[in-house]
Amino acid sequence: MSSRTPKTVAVLMGGLGAERDVSLSTGQECATALRQAGYRVVQIDAGADLVADLQGAQPDVVFNALHGRWGEDGCVQGVLEWMQIPYTHSGVLSSALAMDKEKTKEIFRAAGLPVVDSLLIARADLSETHPMALPYVIKPNNEGSSVGVYLVEEGAPVPPQLSDDMPDMVMVEAFAPGRELTTTVVGERALTVTDILTDRWYDYEAKYVEGGSEHVVPAKLPKEIFSACLDYALKAHEVLGCRGISRTDFRWDEDRGLDGLILLETNSQPGMTPTSLSPEQAEAVGIPFCELCKFLVEDASCNR
Repeated sequence: MSSRTPKTVAVLMGGLGAERDVSLSTGQECATALRQAGYRVVQIDAGADLVADLQGAQPDVVFNALHGRWGEDGCVQGVLEWMQIPYTHSGVLSSALAMDKEKTKEIFRAAGLPVVDSLLIARADLSETHPMALPYVIKPNNEGSSVGVYLVEEGAPVPPQLSDDMPDMVMVEAFAPGRELTTTVVGERALTVTDILTDRWYDYEAKYVEGGSEHVVPAKLPKEIFSACLDYALKAHEVLGCRGISRTDFRWDEDRGLDGLILLETNSQPGMTPTSLSPEQAEAVGIPFCELCKFLVEDASCNR
């Protein structure tokens, strides 16, 4: 970690993707924390004039508070590498891999990490026949925050009609039953485990609306499961080549013990909103939000 405190930090937020509103909230929270930490902060809504905005701001470091496509998938990271501006979070390749859910699963399978069966299918090929045994989930292959997720339950006669804003290619994966768990990795440390309680599918509203879900942190789990979540999250972070911070989501079918623990995906730029899981986990292990943001800035570099 560099001992030099950057004078100016540009916080990239908003952007062009489906998770724009979440990113604006994350960016505002992080900008406030960084100002409290003593940095000079410039907030930039990452649009078509991004390069010109960065040239005007001349930051020492970019804090990437973007979520979803163009901000989390290697695109912005490539721009920052080209401009030679040190930036937070993961680099070009690991960002692209983590954002591509099917590629992530291939890497996890090769590393011996447990995942459910899945396949990519053209939206046009979702006809009157189910592509796999019920229940299953349909989701975009490269979005986050549960954007565009369809749970197809037992008894559904045909696949659902997908909304027009769904991509041409979608991922279909077997539904993993059980409790919703998550673990954040900061640096080289897996922090803790959160048990997410909600009355419904952990969808966009459950994630970001106040009271949409209850977080039990640290999760009340058997020691074997708690430890496995920490180990699996750290290994996922490492095999994807993530940097700075990541969060890995799990489902755990407690009737099956350790065999029931399944990795869903790894988020290379977890949310930092008032209802977000990663800042809550950091606080639970003694890392104040301001210190978490400062760590990410001090960890920033090119060639990530």
